[in-house]
Amino acid sequence: MSNKKFTSFFCCIILSLTAVVNLTAPTFAQPAENALRTPAGTNVKRATPSSMASTTLPIVPTLPNWPTHSVRILVGFPAGSTPDMIARAISEPLAKELGQPVIVENHVGVAGNLAAQMLSKATDDHTLGILINGNLTTAKLLYPSLGFDPLSDFTPISLIASSPLILVAPNQLPSGRAFFQAAREASTHWNYGSVGTGSIAHLGMEALKALLPGTEPVHVPYAGNPAVLGAVMAGEIQMALVPIGVAMPLVNSGKIQAIGISGSKSTLAPNIPSLSSLGIKGYASDMQVWDALVGPKTLSPQALIRLSKAVSLLNQNPELRNQLFNQGWQLRSTDGEGLKNVSVPEYELMKKLIKQLNLKIDP
Repeated sequence: MSNKKFTSFFCCIILSLTAVVNLTAPTFAQPAENALRTPAGTNVKRATPSSMASTTLPIVPTLPNWPTHSVRILVGFPAGSTPDMIARAISEPLAKELGQPVIVENHVGVAGNLAAQMLSKATDDHTLGILINGNLTTAKLLYPSLGFDPLSDFTPISLIASSPLILVAPNQLPSGRAFFQAAREASTHWNYGSVGTGSIAHLGMEALKALLPGTEPVHVPYAGNPAVLGAVMAGEIQMALVPIGVAMPLVNSGKIQAIGISGSKSTLAPNIPSLSSLGIKGYASDMQVWDALVGPKTLSPQALIRLSKAVSLLNQNPELRNQLFNQGWQLRSTDGEGLKNVSVPEYELMKKLIKQLNLKIDP
């Protein structure tokens, strides 16, 4: 074959290969208006109904950022109360993690149930609440006309803090097991105090009385724990169940005595025996006070995921842990299931007690 014929033959082969390549190679067009720019800078065309059947390009999912603005935490008690203190203690680390301000709002009324009702109706996806165990367990049982259902109108996020109750008494009364023998002998001549009918302190004392046949102290409600403790110091009442944080300063100063704590021994009061060790067998170990972070039932999955992660990091905050511990609280950040594991059994216990006592309170 001559050089001229060889050259012509080679060129034909090249032209044929070029045509094949042009028929099979993908086309790299300029980005369309509906293209999605990935972090690596590549433009990927969004799938449309007409192209979904033929395209094999991956669809990159997008989730809206949350939060998009400030988050508010509703508290049903006044500034300086325990729920308020806990809400403000966690607001700063939560704001740092979420990248938006976290604002605490106090809406006082109906034993914290006013704020709980407001929370149950929130739909903005940026409203949360710090609720006490009463709001999530006894509220509907005691206030039948409440406008919310604690079991179905909230999204549980986390248990935040808890504290066992401590049984206190005037110094002139016997201590230890002898105290309960004296209570039996006194029968109805003794009184006990609480922060109100239907409170955890009231129901906790009724549960204690049920385990001590012959012990029948009369319930005297007070406006708050300071008034209850004042009555103990004055000898007006002979016993009361109160949170450790408010009792221990008076116990440590020798103004009242601590008989025992609910549940097992606590690092919050390591020198105080448990009630079970004093012979009170079967006393509910979950008889405690606690505060929880919850959202409305409409809380979006994106918000719940972000909040769950942010709350889980609270356990790694030693400053927050020490701050709560020094005020008589154990940091207990969990997840939603952890909160339900505490609230649901307590609800059933309180339901039984309230039925036995035939308690109902009109708001």
